[in-house]
Amino acid sequence: MTTNEATAPWTKRKATAVLVLADGTVIEGFGLGATGRVVAEVCFNTALTGYQEILTDPSYAGQIVTFTFPHIGNIGANAEDIEDLNPAARAGAVGAIFKADITSPSSYRSAETLGEWLKRRGIIAMSGIDTRALTSLIREKGAPNAVIAHSPDGVFDIEALTKEAQAWSGLVGLDLAKDVTSGQSSVWSETPWVWNEGYGERAEPSMHVVAIDYGVKRNILRLLAGLDAKVTVVPAKTAAEDILAMKPDGVFLSNGPGDPAATGDYAVPVIKDLLKADLPVFGICLGHQMLALAVGAKTEKMHQGHHGANHPVKDHTTGKVEIVSMNHGFAVDSKSLPEGVEETHVSLFDGSNCGIALAGKPVFSVQHHPEASPGPQDSHYLFRRFANLIRERKGEPALAER
Repeated sequence: MTTNEATAPWTKRKATAVLVLADGTVIEGFGLGATGRVVAEVCFNTALTGYQEILTDPSYAGQIVTFTFPHIGNIGANAEDIEDLNPAARAGAVGAIFKADITSPSSYRSAETLGEWLKRRGIIAMSGIDTRALTSLIREKGAPNAVIAHSPDGVFDIEALTKEAQAWSGLVGLDLAKDVTSGQSSVWSETPWVWNEGYGERAEPSMHVVAIDYGVKRNILRLLAGLDAKVTVVPAKTAAEDILAMKPDGVFLSNGPGDPAATGDYAVPVIKDLLKADLPVFGICLGHQMLALAVGAKTEKMHQGHHGANHPVKDHTTGKVEIVSMNHGFAVDSKSLPEGVEETHVSLFDGSNCGIALAGKPVFSVQHHPEASPGPQDSHYLFRRFANLIRERKGEPALAER
């Protein structure tokens, strides 16, 4: 059987984008979004939905996301489904890779096509490639450094792009939190989205949480505000004494991009001082990794990382298995956890650490993203667990975790 232009029109189109890996592999496709080129690490994400939330998650800074689901963009884009705190800073993925072309949107919430949104946001993207083959390559060889380039004329200097990919040092040793964090302190009051109502506003707060922004997602802040917390967001390099001067009832350590050991140079001393204050502390993703570093554990670069909304994690404190969202290329080395630090969660994919708690202290953290957005809401209870640690200190009755 032969293919013709009617059944496979891409076979006669000129390539207008390339992905050039550091090992010299060249993958051609069709450019979308912004034009130009950018060097980054290539990963894959297995989520079926939530492409806009994924691409705006600051934890993806310095990365190109390959979507394993073939049809990306079908519901368009809007101003509500972004996760970075400051859209003008364009924190999040720098590139995106799709199998199929973007089709016309089919959603009442769509305000523009994904292609238009990508261009406006400055994300370089490409379609028309075998994403299954690229995913298999990443699984076999690990997440590669690469350059993604989009030029409407289809002219590329492959040799120069290869050298650029090879010269990039990668994410190890790279502090990206400083690039995506808030520029100044602010108060967050928006609460979670409700069908056909949109986002709400927090009423009178019953507690005060200071969230250290290493690349925080909006839905994390919404869930905290939804528990009647006044949420003060502070930049990543805020000193411990300045945080404590705000008289918080608890401190949240946010998600974020880059190597936790590099960010830890300035973040770990602050976390150590906060732990001495004996306040409830909750960390997610990068915040989890830096809490681990603060108590003496180590982190390590993963072979391919965990990126998706279908990861099974076991909570040892309840014995239950949750399906969770994940987005991380570094992990806490469970063998390095010191005495007095309990491993609370583990990945059922590879056994890697997904959570810790400090014995005798109101302090815990998880590697996954319990706020979802996108993904299942199995782990929303962790926010109530954090709120209950605060409520216990204040002599208030506990909330039901589930």
